[in-house]
Amino acid sequence: MSLASLGQGFIDPYGDGWQPSGRGRNRIRSTKRSKRYPLNIKMSLIKRITPFFAARIRENHRLLSSSASALREASSSPLPSPDDVHLTDSCIQRMKELQASEGSCTEKLLRLSVETGGCSGFQYVFDLDDKANSDDRIFERDGVKLVVDNISYDFVKGATVDYVEELIRSAFQVTTNPSAVGGCSCKSSFMVKQ
Repeated sequence: MSLASLGQGFIDPYGDGWQPSGRGRNRIRSTKRSKRYPLNIKMSLIKRITPFFAARIRENHRLLSSSASALREASSSPLPSPDDVHLTDSCIQRMKELQASEGSCTEKLLRLSVETGGCSGFQYVFDLDDKANSDDRIFERDGVKLVVDNISYDFVKGATVDYVEELIRSAFQVTTNPSAVGGCSCKSSFMVKQ
């Protein structure tokens, strides 16, 4: 049985003014809008959910303000490029020790170059230098500078330089190099990707 067939004897279960319409069997018209729930139920619902939304708004505001301050700090310092040559903490510590032991007024730079040779085709060469040339690329972290000439830079883009102490030797090494396919176990020579 449909609501339209109930006619005048229709009892409104919600008290919201829904009445059967005279045009068609299942059409229903409303005389009052949006009064499905009494006002006291609506107000108690609003009172219950208001603290929840207020807490969410405060939390979102806190997150947005902290991310905005982090963004300002990040924009003030340049972002490292994936092609930069990276220095590890042990490499920086060893370079600072070497600079302190030299005792000279000039700052020592760690120079990384690539030469042909070694058991895999190319080899890394590390030197201490006093100055950078005009065609050098300089990578700096915590006051320690690594210098790479333009030709060698193509072979060490994105590499990581570390200082490693082992039983047989202590030396600067290129520990990861995206441009290298393989190399010898001593990590002093490598093969280039084709």
